[in-house]
Amino acid sequence: MKIVVLDAYTSNPGDLSWQPMRELGELILYDRTPPELIIERGKDADAILINKIVITRQMMEQWPKLRYIGVIATGFNIVDIEAARDHGIVVTNVPAYSTPSVAQLAIAHLLNICCQVQHYTDEVRDGMWSRCPDFSFTDTRLMEVAGKEMGIVGFGQIGQAVAQIALALGMTVCAYTSKDVSALPPGVTKAESLDALMASCDVLSLHCPLTPETRGMIDRRRLAMMKPTAIVINTSRGPLIDEEALAEALYENRIMAAGLDVLATEPPKADNPLLKIPNCYFTPHIAWASAEARARLMVVITHNLKTFMEGHPENKVN
Repeated sequence: MKIVVLDAYTSNPGDLSWQPMRELGELILYDRTPPELIIERGKDADAILINKIVITRQMMEQWPKLRYIGVIATGFNIVDIEAARDHGIVVTNVPAYSTPSVAQLAIAHLLNICCQVQHYTDEVRDGMWSRCPDFSFTDTRLMEVAGKEMGIVGFGQIGQAVAQIALALGMTVCAYTSKDVSALPPGVTKAESLDALMASCDVLSLHCPLTPETRGMIDRRRLAMMKPTAIVINTSRGPLIDEEALAEALYENRIMAAGLDVLATEPPKADNPLLKIPNCYFTPHIAWASAEARARLMVVITHNLKTFMEGHPENKVN
Protein backbone atom coordinates (compact mmCIF):
# COMPACT_ATOMS: atom_id res chain seq x y z
CA MET A 1 0.00 0.00 0.00
CA LYS A 2 1.24 3.46 -0.93
CA ILE A 3 0.57 5.93 1.91
CA VAL A 4 1.06 9.66 1.28
CA VAL A 5 0.97 12.27 4.05
CA LEU A 6 0.54 15.67 2.39
CA ASP A 7 1.09 17.97 5.41
CA ALA A 8 2.98 16.03 8.04
CA TYR A 9 4.88 18.82 9.81
CA THR A 10 2.26 20.38 12.09
CA SER A 11 1.24 17.11 13.73
CA ASN A 12 4.77 15.71 13.83
CA PRO A 13 7.60 18.24 13.35
CA GLY A 14 10.13 15.52 14.05
CA ASP A 15 9.76 14.71 17.73
CA LEU A 16 7.53 11.66 17.19
CA SER A 17 8.05 8.45 15.23
CA TRP A 18 6.37 7.51 11.96
CA GLN A 19 7.74 3.96 12.25
CA PRO A 20 4.44 2.27 13.20
CA MET A 21 2.86 3.64 10.02
CA ARG A 22 5.89 2.69 7.92
CA GLU A 23 5.17 -0.90 8.90
CA LEU A 24 1.80 -0.68 7.10
CA GLY A 25 3.21 0.12 3.65
CA GLU A 26 5.29 2.48 1.55
CA LEU A 27 5.14 5.79 3.42
CA ILE A 28 5.85 9.11 1.68
CA LEU A 29 5.97 12.19 3.90
CA TYR A 30 5.65 15.80 2.80
CA ASP A 31 5.99 18.47 5.48
CA ARG A 32 3.79 20.79 3.45
CA THR A 33 2.14 20.62 0.04
CA PRO A 34 1.28 23.77 -1.94
CA PRO A 35 -2.04 23.70 -3.83
CA GLU A 36 -0.40 23.26 -7.22
CA LEU A 37 1.30 20.01 -6.12
CA ILE A 38 -1.59 18.29 -4.33
CA ILE A 39 -2.86 16.34 -7.33
CA GLU A 40 0.61 15.24 -8.44
CA ARG A 41 1.67 14.11 -4.98
CA GLY A 42 -1.58 12.22 -4.41
CA LYS A 43 -1.30 10.39 -7.72
CA ASP A 44 -1.05 6.59 -7.35
CA ALA A 45 -1.68 6.75 -3.60
CA ASP A 46 -3.87 4.09 -2.03
CA ALA A 47 -4.17 6.15 1.17
CA ILE A 48 -3.78 9.88 1.74
CA LEU A 49 -3.45 11.52 5.13
CA ILE A 50 -4.09 15.22 5.63
CA ASN A 51 -4.29 17.69 8.47
CA LYS A 52 -5.62 20.92 6.92
CA ILE A 53 -5.32 20.37 3.16
CA VAL A 54 -8.70 20.47 1.43
CA ILE A 55 -9.60 17.41 -0.66
CA THR A 56 -12.22 18.05 -3.36
CA ARG A 57 -14.27 15.93 -5.73
CA GLN A 58 -12.11 17.09 -8.64
CA MET A 59 -9.00 15.77 -6.88
CA MET A 60 -10.61 12.43 -6.16
CA GLU A 61 -11.54 12.05 -9.81
CA GLN A 62 -7.83 12.23 -10.66
CA TRP A 63 -6.84 9.63 -8.07
CA PRO A 64 -8.36 6.34 -9.34
CA LYS A 65 -6.38 4.20 -6.90
CA LEU A 66 -7.35 6.15 -3.80
CA ARG A 67 -9.43 4.17 -1.30
CA TYR A 68 -8.72 5.90 2.01
CA ILE A 69 -8.42 9.46 3.38
CA GLY A 70 -7.23 9.82 6.96
CA VAL A 71 -7.84 13.21 8.54
CA ILE A 72 -5.13 13.92 11.14
CA ALA A 73 -7.59 15.94 13.24
CA THR A 74 -11.11 15.81 14.62
CA GLY A 75 -12.82 18.16 12.14
CA PHE A 76 -13.32 16.61 8.71
CA ASN A 77 -15.01 19.48 6.83
CA ILE A 78 -11.84 19.70 4.68
CA VAL A 79 -12.97 16.60 2.78
CA ASP A 80 -15.89 16.47 0.33
CA ILE A 81 -17.60 13.62 2.15
CA GLU A 82 -20.31 13.09 -0.48
CA ALA A 83 -17.69 12.81 -3.21
CA ALA A 84 -15.69 10.35 -1.13
CA ARG A 85 -18.79 8.23 -0.69
CA ASP A 86 -19.49 8.35 -4.43
CA HIS A 87 -15.94 7.16 -5.17
CA GLY A 88 -15.96 4.43 -2.54
CA ILE A 89 -13.30 6.19 -0.45
CA VAL A 90 -13.34 5.66 3.31
CA VAL A 91 -12.72 8.81 5.40
CA THR A 92 -11.67 8.65 9.04
CA ASN A 93 -10.88 11.23 11.70
CA VAL A 94 -9.41 11.32 15.20
CA PRO A 95 -12.01 12.19 17.83
CA ALA A 96 -11.24 13.40 21.35
CA TYR A 97 -7.44 13.09 21.23
CA SER A 98 -6.85 16.68 22.41
CA THR A 99 -9.59 17.09 25.02
CA PRO A 100 -7.33 17.74 28.07
CA SER A 101 -5.06 20.09 26.11
CA VAL A 102 -7.89 22.18 24.64
CA ALA A 103 -9.65 22.46 28.00
CA GLN A 104 -6.36 23.46 29.62
CA LEU A 105 -5.73 26.25 27.10
CA ALA A 106 -9.27 27.59 27.39
CA ILE A 107 -8.75 28.00 31.13
CA ALA A 108 -5.22 29.37 30.55
CA HIS A 109 -6.71 32.17 28.44
CA LEU A 110 -9.23 32.90 31.17
CA LEU A 111 -6.61 33.02 33.92
CA ASN A 112 -4.25 35.11 31.80
CA ILE A 113 -6.99 37.70 31.36
CA CYS A 114 -7.92 37.66 35.05
CA CYS A 115 -4.36 37.62 36.43
CA GLN A 116 -2.41 39.33 33.60
CA VAL A 117 0.62 37.09 34.08
CA GLN A 118 2.40 38.05 30.86
CA HIS A 119 1.68 41.74 31.40
CA TYR A 120 3.22 41.72 34.85
CA THR A 121 6.18 39.65 33.70
CA ASP A 122 6.89 42.36 31.12
CA GLU A 123 6.38 45.13 33.69
CA VAL A 124 8.77 43.52 36.21
CA ARG A 125 11.42 43.11 33.51
CA ASP A 126 10.94 46.76 32.54
CA GLY A 127 11.68 47.81 36.12
CA MET A 128 8.19 48.94 37.12
CA TRP A 129 8.21 46.89 40.33
CA SER A 130 11.75 47.96 41.19
CA ARG A 131 10.72 51.61 40.91
CA CYS A 132 7.52 51.13 42.91
CA PRO A 133 7.48 52.71 46.44
CA ASP A 134 5.26 49.85 47.67
CA PHE A 135 5.94 46.13 48.14
CA SER A 136 3.27 45.34 45.52
CA PHE A 137 2.75 46.87 42.09
CA THR A 138 -0.50 46.80 40.11
CA ASP A 139 -1.68 48.86 37.17
CA THR A 140 -4.51 46.66 35.86
CA ARG A 141 -7.71 45.27 37.25
CA LEU A 142 -7.27 41.78 38.72
CA MET A 143 -10.27 39.48 38.98
CA GLU A 144 -11.23 36.28 40.79
CA VAL A 145 -13.09 33.64 38.81
CA ALA A 146 -14.70 32.05 41.89
CA GLY A 147 -18.38 32.86 41.97
CA LYS A 148 -18.50 33.89 38.31
CA GLU A 149 -20.67 32.11 35.74
CA MET A 150 -18.97 30.12 33.00
CA GLY A 151 -21.22 29.82 29.96
CA ILE A 152 -20.24 26.90 27.73
CA VAL A 153 -21.56 26.61 24.18
CA GLY A 154 -21.34 22.98 23.08
CA PHE A 155 -21.12 20.30 25.73
CA GLY A 156 -19.19 17.46 24.16
CA GLN A 157 -16.06 16.02 25.72
CA ILE A 158 -14.11 19.30 25.61
CA GLY A 159 -16.98 21.38 26.94
CA GLN A 160 -17.44 18.92 29.78
CA ALA A 161 -13.71 18.99 30.59
CA VAL A 162 -13.79 22.80 30.74
CA ALA A 163 -16.83 22.60 33.00
CA GLN A 164 -14.97 20.31 35.42
CA ILE A 165 -12.09 22.76 35.74
CA ALA A 166 -14.43 25.74 36.07
CA LEU A 167 -16.34 24.02 38.85
CA ALA A 168 -13.06 23.23 40.63
CA LEU A 169 -12.20 26.94 40.45
CA GLY A 170 -15.44 27.79 42.24
CA MET A 171 -17.35 28.97 39.18
CA THR A 172 -20.95 28.18 38.37
CA VAL A 173 -21.45 26.53 34.97
CA CYS A 174 -24.32 26.93 32.52
CA ALA A 175 -24.27 25.00 29.23
CA TYR A 176 -25.99 25.71 25.94
CA THR A 177 -26.48 22.19 24.65
CA SER A 178 -28.96 19.82 23.05
CA LYS A 179 -28.35 17.33 25.87
CA ASP A 180 -31.21 16.65 28.24
CA VAL A 181 -30.93 18.23 31.68
CA SER A 182 -30.76 14.76 33.23
CA ALA A 183 -27.59 14.06 31.22
CA LEU A 184 -25.69 17.04 32.63
CA PRO A 185 -23.17 16.44 35.43
CA PRO A 186 -23.81 17.75 38.95
CA GLY A 187 -23.28 21.48 39.23
CA VAL A 188 -24.05 22.23 35.57
CA THR A 189 -27.33 23.89 34.58
CA LYS A 190 -28.82 24.10 31.10
CA ALA A 191 -29.34 27.45 29.38
CA GLU A 192 -32.83 28.14 28.11
CA SER A 193 -31.36 29.69 24.97
CA LEU A 194 -28.10 31.03 23.60
CA ASP A 195 -29.41 34.57 24.04
CA ALA A 196 -30.15 33.90 27.70
CA LEU A 197 -26.66 32.49 28.21
CA MET A 198 -25.03 35.50 26.52
CA ALA A 199 -26.86 37.84 28.89
CA SER A 200 -26.10 35.95 32.10
CA CYS A 201 -22.56 34.61 31.77
CA ASP A 202 -19.37 36.26 32.98
CA VAL A 203 -17.25 34.04 30.74
CA LEU A 204 -18.35 32.59 27.42
CA SER A 205 -16.34 29.58 26.21
CA LEU A 206 -17.04 28.12 22.76
CA HIS A 207 -16.73 24.37 22.17
CA CYS A 208 -18.99 23.56 19.24
CA PRO A 209 -18.35 22.47 15.64
CA LEU A 210 -18.54 24.84 12.69
CA THR A 211 -21.80 24.27 10.79
CA PRO A 212 -24.04 26.53 8.71
CA GLU A 213 -26.08 27.08 11.88
CA THR A 214 -23.14 27.99 14.12
CA ARG A 215 -21.17 30.13 11.65
CA GLY A 216 -21.23 33.72 12.93
CA MET A 217 -23.42 32.79 15.90
CA ILE A 218 -21.54 35.21 18.17
CA ASP A 219 -22.57 38.30 16.28
CA ARG A 220 -23.14 41.99 16.95
CA ARG A 221 -26.64 41.44 18.37
CA ARG A 222 -25.53 38.76 20.82
CA LEU A 223 -22.36 40.55 21.88
CA ALA A 224 -24.55 43.55 22.78
CA MET A 225 -26.35 41.32 25.30
CA MET A 226 -23.19 40.62 27.32
CA LYS A 227 -22.05 42.27 30.54
CA PRO A 228 -19.36 44.96 30.18
CA THR A 229 -17.17 42.75 32.43
CA ALA A 230 -17.68 39.65 30.26
CA ILE A 231 -14.89 37.59 28.70
CA VAL A 232 -15.12 35.59 25.45
CA ILE A 233 -12.93 32.50 25.00
CA ASN A 234 -12.72 30.62 21.69
CA THR A 235 -10.64 27.46 21.33
CA SER A 236 -13.09 25.87 18.90
CA ARG A 237 -13.51 27.33 15.40
CA GLY A 238 -12.73 30.91 14.35
CA PRO A 239 -15.79 31.54 12.15
CA LEU A 240 -18.15 30.98 15.08
CA ILE A 241 -17.49 34.67 15.87
CA ASP A 242 -18.15 37.75 13.76
CA GLU A 243 -14.67 39.22 14.15
CA GLU A 244 -15.63 42.76 13.12
CA ALA A 245 -18.38 42.78 15.73
CA LEU A 246 -16.05 41.38 18.41
CA ALA A 247 -13.38 43.97 17.61
CA GLU A 248 -15.95 46.76 17.97
CA ALA A 249 -17.26 45.40 21.27
CA LEU A 250 -13.72 45.14 22.68
CA TYR A 251 -12.56 48.51 21.37
CA GLU A 252 -15.61 50.25 22.82
CA ASN A 253 -15.20 48.35 26.13
CA ARG A 254 -18.67 46.86 25.82
CA ILE A 255 -17.07 43.59 26.93
CA MET A 256 -13.89 43.28 28.95
CA ALA A 257 -11.65 40.92 26.97
CA ALA A 258 -11.33 37.97 24.62
CA GLY A 259 -8.92 35.04 24.50
CA LEU A 260 -8.68 33.41 21.08
CA ASP A 261 -6.80 30.34 19.87
CA VAL A 262 -8.59 30.33 16.51
CA LEU A 263 -9.49 32.94 13.89
CA ALA A 264 -11.68 32.95 10.79
CA THR A 265 -8.60 33.03 8.52
CA GLU A 266 -5.44 31.24 9.65
CA PRO A 267 -2.77 32.49 9.71
CA PRO A 268 -4.50 35.87 10.17
CA LYS A 269 -4.24 38.58 7.58
CA ALA A 270 -2.45 41.75 8.65
CA ASP A 271 -5.69 43.73 8.44
CA ASN A 272 -7.61 41.54 10.89
CA PRO A 273 -9.18 44.16 13.20
CA LEU A 274 -8.68 42.04 16.31
CA LEU A 275 -4.88 42.20 16.05
CA LYS A 276 -4.91 45.88 17.03
CA ILE A 277 -7.13 45.46 20.10
CA PRO A 278 -5.10 45.47 23.36
CA ASN A 279 -7.72 43.56 25.36
CA CYS A 280 -7.74 40.67 22.86
CA TYR A 281 -5.26 37.87 23.60
CA PHE A 282 -4.07 35.27 21.12
CA THR A 283 -2.45 31.89 20.81
CA PRO A 284 -1.75 30.62 17.25
CA HIS A 285 -4.11 27.60 17.08
CA ILE A 286 -2.08 25.54 19.54
CA ALA A 287 -4.75 24.13 21.88
CA TRP A 288 -4.48 20.73 20.17
CA ALA A 289 -0.70 20.70 19.86
CA SER A 290 0.71 19.55 23.19
CA ALA A 291 3.28 16.75 22.95
CA GLU A 292 0.88 14.42 24.74
CA ALA A 293 -2.05 15.18 22.43
CA ARG A 294 0.06 14.78 19.29
CA ALA A 295 1.39 11.46 20.56
CA ARG A 296 -2.20 10.23 20.94
CA LEU A 297 -2.95 11.60 17.48
CA MET A 298 -0.13 9.55 15.92
CA VAL A 299 -1.34 6.39 17.62
CA VAL A 300 -4.90 6.82 16.38
CA ILE A 301 -4.10 7.73 12.76
CA THR A 302 -2.01 4.56 12.53
CA HIS A 303 -4.77 2.52 14.16
CA ASN A 304 -7.37 4.01 11.80
CA LEU A 305 -5.36 3.01 8.74
CA LYS A 306 -4.58 -0.45 10.12
CA THR A 307 -8.24 -1.22 10.84
CA PHE A 308 -9.17 0.00 7.35
CA MET A 309 -6.63 -2.37 5.83
CA GLU A 310 -8.08 -5.19 7.94
CA GLY A 311 -11.56 -4.48 6.60
CA HIS A 312 -13.20 -2.95 9.67
CA PRO A 313 -12.33 0.77 9.67
CA GLU A 314 -12.75 2.61 12.96
CA ASN A 315 -13.55 6.30 13.37
CA LYS A 316 -15.15 6.31 9.93
CA VAL A 317 -17.07 9.52 9.21
CA ASN A 318 -18.76 8.50 5.94
